[in-house]
Amino acid sequence: MKTGFGLILACLALAACDPAGRDSEMDAFIDNLMGRMTVEEKIGQLNLPAGGDIVSGQVFETDLAELVSSGRAGGFFNVKGVERITEFQRLAIEKSRLGIPLLVGADVIHGYETVFPIPIALSCSWNPSAIERMARISAVEASADGVNWTFSPMVDICRDARWGRIAEGSGEDPWLGSQMAAAYVRGYQGADMSHDDEIMACVKHFAAYGAPEAGRDYTAADMSRQKLYNCYLPPYRAAIEAGAGSVMTSFNLLDGEHPTASRWLLDGLLRRQWGFDGMVVTDYNSISDMATLGLVEAPEAAAMSLKAGTDMDMVSNAYLNTLGDSYRKGLISMEEIDRACRRILEAKYRLGLFSEPYKYCKPQRAETELYTEEHLEAAREIAAETFVLLKNDGNILPLQKKGKIALIGPLADAGNNMCGMWSQLCVDSRHISLLQAFKEELGNDAELLYARGSNLYYSEKTQQYATGRRSIPRGDDNALLREALRAADEADVIVTALGESCEMSGESASRADITIPDAQRHLLKRLVATGKPVVLLLFTGRPLVLDWESDNVPAILNVWYAGSEAGHAISDAVFGRTNPCGKLTTTFPRAVGQEPLYYNYLQCSRPPWTNEHFVAYNSNYIDVANTPLYPFGYGMSYTTFEYGSPEFSSDRISADEPVKISLTVTNTGNRAGVEIVQLYIHDCLASLARPVKELKNYRRVTLQPGESKMVEFTLTTDELKFYNSNLELVYEPGDFEIMTGPDSGHLTVKLIKGI
Repeated sequence: MKTGFGLILACLALAACDPAGRDSEMDAFIDNLMGRMTVEEKIGQLNLPAGGDIVSGQVFETDLAELVSSGRAGGFFNVKGVERITEFQRLAIEKSRLGIPLLVGADVIHGYETVFPIPIALSCSWNPSAIERMARISAVEASADGVNWTFSPMVDICRDARWGRIAEGSGEDPWLGSQMAAAYVRGYQGADMSHDDEIMACVKHFAAYGAPEAGRDYTAADMSRQKLYNCYLPPYRAAIEAGAGSVMTSFNLLDGEHPTASRWLLDGLLRRQWGFDGMVVTDYNSISDMATLGLVEAPEAAAMSLKAGTDMDMVSNAYLNTLGDSYRKGLISMEEIDRACRRILEAKYRLGLFSEPYKYCKPQRAETELYTEEHLEAAREIAAETFVLLKNDGNILPLQKKGKIALIGPLADAGNNMCGMWSQLCVDSRHISLLQAFKEELGNDAELLYARGSNLYYSEKTQQYATGRRSIPRGDDNALLREALRAADEADVIVTALGESCEMSGESASRADITIPDAQRHLLKRLVATGKPVVLLLFTGRPLVLDWESDNVPAILNVWYAGSEAGHAISDAVFGRTNPCGKLTTTFPRAVGQEPLYYNYLQCSRPPWTNEHFVAYNSNYIDVANTPLYPFGYGMSYTTFEYGSPEFSSDRISADEPVKISLTVTNTGNRAGVEIVQLYIHDCLASLARPVKELKNYRRVTLQPGESKMVEFTLTTDELKFYNSNLELVYEPGDFEIMTGPDSGHLTVKLIKGI
């Protein structure tokens, strides 16, 4: 109960909001401001030009300073440095007629100057707290350098490893993706974006951008509404419910319609069903792309987008150049212009820009809060949680620091690649390579031999496409191989650093062949043929086909791309300072022909044969097993865990009576470790076919050698709900399989009755 001054503050807070939760002070302020704005100034707020420092896609030549000074930009992006950003903010505040401050955007995807593991790697930590910590540090650094808006998180569910931007999301599962989406938003925005180190999040790409046909970027997604609601929409909704201030539309077709101009998606679903009251921005050039996609030309596309609920136009200039004329012709209304303008002004108000226009323009912060030792320590700690140990025959890992160790591969001495994709804001030269980190770790304890071993690809042109601006040196293929074999011949153990370069995943980085590139795979085969113990450190931004590697390489540690502290963090894991605990959030296929491949598939009329052999008239392949190489949720440790039989509080579940599930997990090895215990369900019979299994919860358990802990879950009927054919979220009584285990491929099953 509040008394005295606290009660007065509470009453004032209530008085400032209407019954619908609106901020009446904000409304009054914006009403007054918009009452003084011309039509051109309102439309100017809807324009988001690029600064051109950091390029994403086609560059549009714009005089950003002139646009800002004349009130024809609501914000900008792709400008780095607090001094330059401050100058643009000063132009808006002191030179434009009404002095409206600017939104300043940037692609702060997995760090700013301190870079953390790529998002797909972060998701493999199964640790929302780590992701929230990463986003918090990212917000601190970005805001210290003048940025107040990040185009993150990307919450697109992806089930096809050929798509390059799988690296930018949290994997294939909607439940886990939802946990991660909310964590990003909390980390970026803090409690309410009132502090100068909290920035606005932008959830993208709305919607279903992660389901492009053939896994090729920018292509159409086409699916049933039931699949959309049950599989692809949950992470977006979780981010909205976490308070995300903005949403970005996708720039591919969804069911033949462009999301930027989709009334049912934006006004119907996002606004009316979900209650989102923030601002919506297009992706890069989305409105102009509509003509290319066979829809409408820019003037009509702009009008359609505004009517649908898209508030801000990123770089196409379609709003700036056409909405005034469309208004004069009666094609759009002042109410529609006002609605979009208000949402952008509200975003600025919530960021505190009207009360403190230079809130994010404090050069002294940039001097002390970027790339700090504290942030680097966090990056190293978080990276350790993302590595996934795929294989470890004979307990080769961790390596002992003795004898002669050969480090071989084109990614061993590639410090400029350690940051991974979508890290244009980092300074590559600061990042040490794996070779440097190994030298630091080994000192005089062991002799380190190094050889590049191969080119990334045999084809020079393909390597150029694959590496982009973060090039990897080329050499003579035969000479590189000879050097590698000499080092291998001298060594007691061989560590290889192979896989994708950092630019081989991310935007515009789709791959039809998702194996380790040819030159590197040939090198690996020659090294394995020496008979020496071989460790594969796998650099990648997506699941790869590792059929030969899994059969022939004794130890495989997937290190993804781990960011600024990748070298140190990988070295920590290889030599046992840390114990890998990551679990896959994507399914690794046996062959690319299995793609798209995911664990939560729908059953078929001829159930797939799970043995290794082909069976006629079953849903299987002639030439490869249906099962994945490594299933969703899979990951080993340097220790071992034993699962006890799960116990259930009841064999029935109802809305009034949840079921409690408990099981004992024991560390049976000789090292401390973290195990991620997983809970899945299967609705056996329903009005709409349900996936064969669905993740519904998990627990991270830290265990010392010999220690046992009881792991508990509470399952309610809410976890058993799904969207039916009428798109109603329902619970249908019946039989349910409840499954627990270390991954989706190794589960203990119990049947319960839903009543």
